[in-house]
Amino acid sequence: MQTPKPLLPDGVRRVAAWCVVALLLAGVAAVGVWLVIIFQTAVTPVLLALLGTALLGPLYRRLIRMKVNRSLAAGLTCVAVLAVVGGAMYIVVGALIDTGDQILASLKQAASDLAKHFGAAGTSLDDLASNAKELLGKFGGTAASGVISGLSVVGEMIATAVLALLLIFFFLRDSHRAAGTLRSVVPHAIGDTAEAMARRAFEAVEGFMRGTTFIALIDAMCITVGLLVLRVPGAVGLGALVFVGAYIPYLGAFISGTVAVLVALADRGFVIALWALGVVMAVQVLEGHVLQPMIQSRTVQMHPAVVMLAITAGASVAGILGMLLAVPLTAAAFGVVSEIRARYAAPSASSVPPASS
Repeated sequence: MQTPKPLLPDGVRRVAAWCVVALLLAGVAAVGVWLVIIFQTAVTPVLLALLGTALLGPLYRRLIRMKVNRSLAAGLTCVAVLAVVGGAMYIVVGALIDTGDQILASLKQAASDLAKHFGAAGTSLDDLASNAKELLGKFGGTAASGVISGLSVVGEMIATAVLALLLIFFFLRDSHRAAGTLRSVVPHAIGDTAEAMARRAFEAVEGFMRGTTFIALIDAMCITVGLLVLRVPGAVGLGALVFVGAYIPYLGAFISGTVAVLVALADRGFVIALWALGVVMAVQVLEGHVLQPMIQSRTVQMHPAVVMLAITAGASVAGILGMLLAVPLTAAAFGVVSEIRARYAAPSASSVPPASS
């Protein structure tokens, strides 16, 4: 009896099989995102703690090499992060508060100047500046007057920060048990692969956090010095804005640079605004062609289009927090993919028989 021919060619069946796999992966990812959104209050401190652990890991490991007790080393690291982050927040928030009104006034002036030349575009910018000032005023009034909604937001932020700090302590102290814990929850046959993927993902996040922090500091210092030389008002606050915005790649630098140029245009005129634009562009060229290749050369390299899509997806899921977390999580995913590709490529490369002499 003749075997019936398959209904579809082999190529079409392979494509259909890959489509089924892609749909299953998309479904799992969608369920995962939904669960993250549902349990956002618990997931957010964990993600922030993982980022903090990745950033502080080198300091903790150095203390361990100095024969410091693990609990004491983790506690000292947390105290260090409190001092550094608290000091940085004090400087950034203080600079923005001291110069915030001046920056907003400059933006309104720049909007009025642009409205004379560009009509509707300038008017929209003027409205944006007015709404921003009104929003800031409402937020400040809410926090100052102790309105319940404002206090609940502040309380939630404080609770999240405290929980993240406690999780950083435990993640650092028990980091040597992470591999054993992971192996205990996965099948024995894939223990090595799961551990290698987890290490690669964490190394990618660790390199991203350290590199981004260092680059953000250099960018903020260079732009602040440039604006001070140009005598642009609110230079310190604008530098602080650059530092915070650097944690959102490309988009943060564009927004903070645009604000700096508009402030220079309003207070110092067209020529100084061009010089400010030159300073911002020079810093971006320095970052793109010198700092990132040198500092982040050992981490996972991502195409700018991938970064922008990740930021957009993160913003749609969790707003500003999603924008901050999207790129390191994408870097971790790229690290896992690269580890899988390296492990599957190695056997095929080694299986090629040597050429006969």
